Amino acid sequence: MSDLAKNSNLHIDGAALWADLMETAQFGGTEKGGVRRLTLTKEDKLVRDWFMRTCQSLGCEVSYDSMGNLFARRPGQDNNLPPITMGSHLDTQPTGGKFDGILGVLGGLAVLRTLHQSGYATRHPIELISWTNEEGSRFSPPMMCSGVFAGIFTEAEVLEKRDRAGIRFGDELDAIGYRGEEVCGQHPISAYFELHIEQGPILEAEDKTIGIVTGIQGARWYEVTVRGKDAHAGSTPMTLRHDALVATAGMIEAVSKVAKAHGPSAVGTVGLIENRPNSSNVVPGEVFFTVDIRDPDDAVVLRMEKELKTLMEKIALDNQVTVEIVQIWDAPAVHFDPACIGMVEQTTQEKGYSARRIVSGPGHDAGYLAHVAPTAMIFVPCKDGLSHNEEESILEGDAEKGANVLLGAILKADTELNLK
Repeated sequence: MSDLAKNSNLHIDGAALWADLMETAQFGGTEKGGVRRLTLTKEDKLVRDWFMRTCQSLGCEVSYDSMGNLFARRPGQDNNLPPITMGSHLDTQPTGGKFDGILGVLGGLAVLRTLHQSGYATRHPIELISWTNEEGSRFSPPMMCSGVFAGIFTEAEVLEKRDRAGIRFGDELDAIGYRGEEVCGQHPISAYFELHIEQGPILEAEDKTIGIVTGIQGARWYEVTVRGKDAHAGSTPMTLRHDALVATAGMIEAVSKVAKAHGPSAVGTVGLIENRPNSSNVVPGEVFFTVDIRDPDDAVVLRMEKELKTLMEKIALDNQVTVEIVQIWDAPAVHFDPACIGMVEQTTQEKGYSARRIVSGPGHDAGYLAHVAPTAMIFVPCKDGLSHNEEESILEGDAEKGANVLLGAILKADTELNLK
C-alpha cells in the first residue's frame, strides 16, 4: 500500500478528542461552565500531570525544558531527523473557556493517538508541545515561553517576571515542579503546526469549517500610569482637583477613537484598570491601566501608537495630572510559511471541508515559532466568535475536522520535509 493510501485511511477519533476536552475542563472548571487555569497554579500542575500520563500511555516520552514547556515525543523511523511538531497551550484567562489553547494540545494528542493505534510509522519523530504562559493573564506579556524558545525574550528576564501580587515566575515554576534541565530554545524542530479556535466570527458567519491561517496581525501592549493627587471628595472644588480617574476616562475613550479611525482592521482595548485609593469619598490620585492595539499592518500600529501618546499627553495636561506610558510587548505582524500553509490547504481540499484563508487577530505561540521553523495554523469556528469567555463553545464535529486537518498536514510534512 502506498504512503498516500495509508495516509488517507487515518482518521481522528472525534469522540475521544471531545472526551479529553471535557475531562481537562475540570482542571480549574468554574460554576458557569468555563475554566480558570492560570499559568503555574495548582490547576496548571494538575493538567500538566494529566498531559504527561496520557501521552506516556500512548508510548511517548515526555520532557520539559527550563521554561516548563512540555514535549511529548513519538519516535520516527529516523530519529536523527528533527521532529515535526504541533501544539498550543494549557493555561487560560481568569474567566476562560474550554477550548482556547487546549484544543491545539488535545488535537495534537488525538494525532498521536491515531498514529499509535494504527501503528503508522512516520519518518520523522512527531512531537506535541504545550507552551507555558501563552495567555499572559497572570504574568505579562503573553507567549513568554515560546518567546524565550524563539529568542525574543531571555530566560533570565522571564524568570524574574512578577504577577500583580508580586509573586515571581521562577519561584512558581519551581513550586509546581516543572523546571527542566534542557535550556529553552535548544530543542530541535523541523516544522510547527497549531490548531486553534478562531476566536472571531468570520468562519461561522461564512459557514466555513476550516480557517487556513496565513499570518498574525501586529500587536503592541502598554502599561499606563496616570498620577494626580488624592483629595477629599466633599471639600475639594472641581476646579482645583487633579483627578487621575477623570483623565483616565478620557484616555480610554481615546483608545477606542484611534482604533475606529484606523478601521476596519485596527482594534484597541483597555482590559485592566486599577484605581487608587479606590474609596467612595476620595478623589482618585492614581490609576493604572493597560492598552492593547493591533492591526495586520505594522505601519498602522505605529501610527496608532503615535496618535495615542499625543492624545494621552494632552488629556493629562488638560486635567493637571501626569501620564507614564510603558510599552511592555511588541509583536510585529507574522507571515506563515507558504509550504506549510499549502499542506494545510491541500488537506482541507482532500477532505472536502469548506475553508477560507484568514489572518489571525489574536496572537499565538505560532507567531514566535515562525521565527525559528516553518509554521502554519489551522482555525475552526467558535460560536458567535466568542472567546476569552466562560461561554466559549465549539461543535464536536468541527473539533474533529480541525484535528483531521492537523493530522493530514503533519503527514504531508513528514513526507516532504528534510528529504535526503
